[in-house]
Amino acid sequence: MTSHFKLGIAGLVHDHVWGLLNQFNAIEKVKIEAAADSNPPLLETVKTQFGVSKLYTDFLEMLNKEDLDAVLLCTENSRHADVVEAAAERGVHVIMEKPMAANLEQAERIVKASEKYGIKVMVNYPTTWSPAVQQAYKMVKEDKIGDIFHIRFRGAHAGPKEAGCSPYFYNWLYNKELNGAGALIDYCCYGVNLSCWFLGGMPESVIGVMGTLARTYLEVDDNAIIIMNYKNALGIAEACWSQVGPHPGHGPIINGVDGSLIVDEEGKLHFYAVKKKGNYRDIQGEVLESPTPPKGWRNGPEYFEERIEKDEEIGDPLGVKFNRDVQEILEAGIRSAIEGKRIDLPL
Repeated sequence: MTSHFKLGIAGLVHDHVWGLLNQFNAIEKVKIEAAADSNPPLLETVKTQFGVSKLYTDFLEMLNKEDLDAVLLCTENSRHADVVEAAAERGVHVIMEKPMAANLEQAERIVKASEKYGIKVMVNYPTTWSPAVQQAYKMVKEDKIGDIFHIRFRGAHAGPKEAGCSPYFYNWLYNKELNGAGALIDYCCYGVNLSCWFLGGMPESVIGVMGTLARTYLEVDDNAIIIMNYKNALGIAEACWSQVGPHPGHGPIINGVDGSLIVDEEGKLHFYAVKKKGNYRDIQGEVLESPTPPKGWRNGPEYFEERIEKDEEIGDPLGVKFNRDVQEILEAGIRSAIEGKRIDLPL
């Protein structure tokens, strides 16, 4: 890699792209070289806000004409595999915004391409960079709450359109083929990703429920729940596009046999534990100040650039094999909801 980390942007229709570009822009070595999207107003925005002058309406033309080190992928979920395959053939690394794909077949194409051509591919989950979530994970690994038997994450807002997402974003979120489902894909993916990370792997079976309950103008689900059945634990991922009022923006409730950890809507970590093992009437509780993550662990672009610079593996919960499994659980959840029965894994 040259002294500059040359970044291209494939797709501007995922609203998270602007925050990610701000984070890339803060990395001294990164130079945002080019952008590709079929929407002229979005290309004008990236030119105005980030000084990107090499603009394309087709990502393949950008990949063919530009000498890039990596691509930030913010297209519709269903297009992720196409972009990764094209980038991989050219030796270009990829960071995409969650989730990995619209379905399992596309996720497996991404894994295959990354392995065939030896590129690094990262699926960015914003929850990973929460200081409280990182601290909770560390405390679980240090056995501060004992064996986990339950983890729950609820992702919720009033709905993409109602919450103020751009039409470029919500129009494809409301399209089953482009998104993969509705709220289930958009928000249950967080809970599935966290459950696999904290519990250390895949569940044995999945139960899914989804429906269009409040935003009845939609043709996709606006509420969904996935229950992951592990041998000795339950993981619960909830999704809602119709919630009024505050919601936990960062993350999970984690229950262990000796204590619990709760990341609240302000990103604070609440810790409860027995003072003496087996005595559940005498509990200590405190709100912990989570330390600022070290450089390289403060956000996705920072982590991604550092892994490429050091030629290190993309670790859990961000790697492609890990998130291929996340996609399988999501697919099982959809299948369970449609068929009305528990789905055993692997599919």
